[in-house]
Amino acid sequence: MKEGFSEFLSLIKEKNEITDVVGSYIKLDRKGYNYWACCPFHHEKTPSFTVNAADRYYHCFGCGASGDVITFVKEYENVEFMQAVRILADRAGLEIPAFDEHESEELALKKQKKDRLRALMKDTARFYLNNLYSGNAAEHLGYLTKRGIAPSTMKKFGLGASLDFHSLPAYLRANGYTAEECVESGACARTDDGKIIDAMGGRLIIPIIDAIGDVIAFGGRLLKKSDRAKYKNTRDTEIFEKSNNLFNINLIKKEKRAGGIPHIILVEGYMDVISLYQAGFHSVGASMGTSLTKSQARMLKRYSENILISYDGDSAGQNANLRGLDILKREGLKVRVVPLPEGLDPDDLIREQGAEGYAACLEKAMPLIDFRILCVRRKYDMQKTEERREFVKEALPIVKEAESETEKEELLKRISKISGVSITALAADLDKVAALPEEKEPQQKPPPQRDADREEKAADFVLCACLFSKPYTNDLDLKEFTFEGDRRTIADYIVKSRLKGRVQPSGIFDELGSDSGALSAVLNVDSGDNLEGESAERYFSDCVRTLKRRELNLKLAEAKEKGDTNEISEIFKELKRL
Repeated sequence: MKEGFSEFLSLIKEKNEITDVVGSYIKLDRKGYNYWACCPFHHEKTPSFTVNAADRYYHCFGCGASGDVITFVKEYENVEFMQAVRILADRAGLEIPAFDEHESEELALKKQKKDRLRALMKDTARFYLNNLYSGNAAEHLGYLTKRGIAPSTMKKFGLGASLDFHSLPAYLRANGYTAEECVESGACARTDDGKIIDAMGGRLIIPIIDAIGDVIAFGGRLLKKSDRAKYKNTRDTEIFEKSNNLFNINLIKKEKRAGGIPHIILVEGYMDVISLYQAGFHSVGASMGTSLTKSQARMLKRYSENILISYDGDSAGQNANLRGLDILKREGLKVRVVPLPEGLDPDDLIREQGAEGYAACLEKAMPLIDFRILCVRRKYDMQKTEERREFVKEALPIVKEAESETEKEELLKRISKISGVSITALAADLDKVAALPEEKEPQQKPPPQRDADREEKAADFVLCACLFSKPYTNDLDLKEFTFEGDRRTIADYIVKSRLKGRVQPSGIFDELGSDSGALSAVLNVDSGDNLEGESAERYFSDCVRTLKRRELNLKLAEAKEKGDTNEISEIFKELKRL
């Protein structure tokens, strides 16, 4: 990173006290020199997330998340590095300067381009909003009124109207945007003959807003039957990736800041979100017509650990439920499924039964395994003997995946009640189904690498003590030791910083990404009083001896390969001394 830009980043960190920034997102409690909280990046009941004010970094001893103030904003807000810098610069009242260096110029130009695209999308949203209330959008307003959407809700979501294919490009060009910017933003599209048109021409417009409040895309709905798709999203652009965003995440974030939210409801469509929000279910979002992704799951995890999947009550919706649950469960979220009446989506249910009807469905939310059996039940006619047997045949493999015998028994009782087959017969068949996987040979785990583990732990303690400039590390020259990968980077950073006078721990995040496993392991050493007192100093000396033995063993291997008996003899003497 060029010197000028590095200096500006240092200024950003200096002007944004890390405890103030982190404390504006989560509640911090001071204990001793550090601040503690439950980690915002994974669910936990006992705080293991610490913020070190003096050294300007945070670290979670549970999940390993760590970084400086820029990293925290980047990860918490789910934004790119330069967006995090922009947020913190605005917070401190700083302007991001232009730099002469080529690399910094590229960064500045990239930021400038994205800022232009965001400004264009904001102006486009205003244009659509004005259209809706211009007196020329009776069809759009009529549709919203028919769907029961109140004027206050329309404004809350910034709903708008595209009246044709040509007025938006003309408006944007008149406001100084180039044809290329109009197309690159996704607001406009280029026809085969080169003309620029409104990409959402003639549709009801739903702005898609990111977690920091910027309009980054649009959803559009046709008002009449057509051979065109009913719903359409802005294509992926430099400021919008559908797989990395969730509709209504901006209002979910506001709910979180206003107070804790018990759960987030995930639905399929924009109108489902809008209807539920209007009915009082504010912590609701949608994945915009795609299967959930790991990025979206991690985004949800920042706001609540409890997720309720509430898709359409039909086969397609049920299948989507199962796909969504899998990705969410793998990210450690607690997921339940909301069963809806056959053929109804959340918007339909709100209009037919009101908020009370939907709340009743939420009360019936069930775990994945129960919902999977319900899906199988819906496939078969229990009045027919053959279909009852098919139901049992398909349901039993699901039961075998239950985590406890109690859960299996409860599920068997339910299947027995549905099918009329006795629990005894079901249990006997279940034993046969459950026995099949046991035929596979268990994989043998390799024996633990004890020496390697001990040497790695020694390296982590030594590097951590040096990183935090403990007095007993002053005479140690890290250049004597061989480190690999990110540990080598950490050692080099410490050596380089010592030459400048002082090691600043937070500076390591400029050298390494916050997702470095080695850096996490090194920082994990700094827990409680691990680095303090005579016992820490003695342990440090033991770790240094371990690393010296490792260096001698490496030299011994080389000497043996060369057949140098004199060197081998000297190395053995040194090993014996150690």
